[in-house]
Amino acid sequence: MSELTEWAYPLAESLLAEPLPRRWQHSQGVAERARTIALILGQDAELLEASAVLHDIGYSPDLAKTGFHPLDGARYLRDVAHADERVVSLVAHHSCAWMEAEARGLRQELEGEFPREPAHLNDALCFCDMNTTPDGTPTNPVDRVNEIAGRYGPDSLIGTFIRRAEPEILASTSRVLERVAAAKRQPM
Repeated sequence: MSELTEWAYPLAESLLAEPLPRRWQHSQGVAERARTIALILGQDAELLEASAVLHDIGYSPDLAKTGFHPLDGARYLRDVAHADERVVSLVAHHSCAWMEAEARGLRQELEGEFPREPAHLNDALCFCDMNTTPDGTPTNPVDRVNEIAGRYGPDSLIGTFIRRAEPEILASTSRVLERVAAAKRQPM
């Protein structure tokens, strides 16, 4: 483990394990997916893993201020934990967060406070999140989107957002899988 991941795991655990054990399981699974695609990330592999384990901390009851977990988590990481700026940005923008922010009237706040990381890193975190069940086990993005829409209801804000985001989620997954396949074809 790197210094960044050694810092990230205990922080995420302290915020999620007790109040939201299932969310903690999911976050650990997302980090596990990040390790499986490390070969396409080079020096950013640890950055992605740290962001993956922290991506849902904004659900923690101690952090939830706006009710929009990417923004709440990123603000905590920036203002309280003094986290690496790149981790903060990835958490703020994970899994098409801008679309949900727009539905909540928070897009200007999100984009004004937090710059986006390069697209390949946002794709990678989306891939990891959307290929992990709430219990932390592997899944696929179609089943994950269906699970989210079913859990919140198709007409809810989250249900509507996730269906709107589905094409981009599938495109992100496709781009990551293409990069993994290309990396595996490269001679050693």
